[in-house]
Amino acid sequence: MGELDKTKLIQNTSNSPNTWKKSISVYFDKRIAVIFLLGFSSGLPLALTLGTLSIWLSRSGIDKTTIGLFSAVSLPYVFKFVWAPLIDQIKIPFLTNRLGRRRGWVVFTQIGLILTIALMGGIDPITNPGLLAIIALAVAFCSASQYIVIDAYRVEVLEENKLGAGAASVVFGYRVGMLASGAGALYLADSVNWGLVYLIMASLIFVGLITILFSPEPLTPIIKKTNSAIDWLKEAIIAPFFDFIKRPGWIVILLFVIFYKFGDSLVGVMTNPFLVETGFTNSEIANVAKIYGFAATMIGFAAGGIMIAKLGILNSLWVCGFLQLVSNLLFILQASVGHDTAILAVVLGFENLAGGMGTAAFVAYLSSLCNVSYTATQYALLSALMAAGRTFLSVPSGWFADILGWVPFFILTTGAAVPGLLLLGWISYRKSKEFK
Repeated sequence: MGELDKTKLIQNTSNSPNTWKKSISVYFDKRIAVIFLLGFSSGLPLALTLGTLSIWLSRSGIDKTTIGLFSAVSLPYVFKFVWAPLIDQIKIPFLTNRLGRRRGWVVFTQIGLILTIALMGGIDPITNPGLLAIIALAVAFCSASQYIVIDAYRVEVLEENKLGAGAASVVFGYRVGMLASGAGALYLADSVNWGLVYLIMASLIFVGLITILFSPEPLTPIIKKTNSAIDWLKEAIIAPFFDFIKRPGWIVILLFVIFYKFGDSLVGVMTNPFLVETGFTNSEIANVAKIYGFAATMIGFAAGGIMIAKLGILNSLWVCGFLQLVSNLLFILQASVGHDTAILAVVLGFENLAGGMGTAAFVAYLSSLCNVSYTATQYALLSALMAAGRTFLSVPSGWFADILGWVPFFILTTGAAVPGLLLLGWISYRKSKEFK
């Protein structure tokens, strides 16, 4: 048989109904369902320390400056890579011996989440904002730790040919969890007090807790031993960093990573307080900002991927950068019109679509920066730098909104998108010179 005939045979086999049926059948593995439920538990806490919390604070009359400061409680999500190796090495008393290394850690973090989320609901944000911030920080720490161990569990419990289905399942579960603590919590808040809302959200963590208790421990945990903290530091941070700074223009690249989504970050933290002050109900915010906005973001991800394939990464970054800038300007229209759900749908639809496209292009750019010898580590460090920049730079957003008012604030956020575009111009110029 000739090479052409062999190729045709392989192609026909790979596209045969039996092959497709076998590919789809991986989703009927009960471990995939387990991973979906664990993904739900992993995604649930995020909004409770960010979007949902900011609405609760706004409804309670907390000033915007303080709400902006509360955004710093998300820092554990940024720096979770720092303590990830410790989770591989440390045993939890009693739980590790009874349940195994991975399941013991999942149960430990989920118990922490149940307690801290429920405790958040029992704190009055008016009389004890500092205590609420500390407990919210604890929720974020437990949540980030849970994310680490669930990710490890997913990789270790599945065969290689099922990792793709597992990744899709955990992401889908994560998004459903975010909807539950975002839109779901807001629907509840129209009927019950915030303390009960957070208690109900805490009880939903039992979905993941019960799931992991009735699930198997991976037979052979993939544990990477490290000789010392210094060895780990060299391998995880120092070597990848020094490799990165060898490339020309690395300082400008890092500044671009920090500032590309600066304007988007400022608006993101203040969107919910703005909607509350404009007179939108919790249910209206849930319908438009959470559910409709979620759909627009997903479409944006897909559109961004298609655009990258057509235009390339740098051109896509230009398009998305300008779209994100325009999306900030649209909030001026909403501020001028006031309470109007039709306008809100247009504004948030465009903002989420542009944000999704921008994220897709930006992730592709970060991936392109990584040396194949340090791909995972450099990507983790660049992602952490991006997230840290967004978090720290958005903290004063509430102060700006307080002293300027909404329309000048949105003009400011539009201007905040410009430094990223200027840095992109420098990067594009350097890239064009390389090809000459």
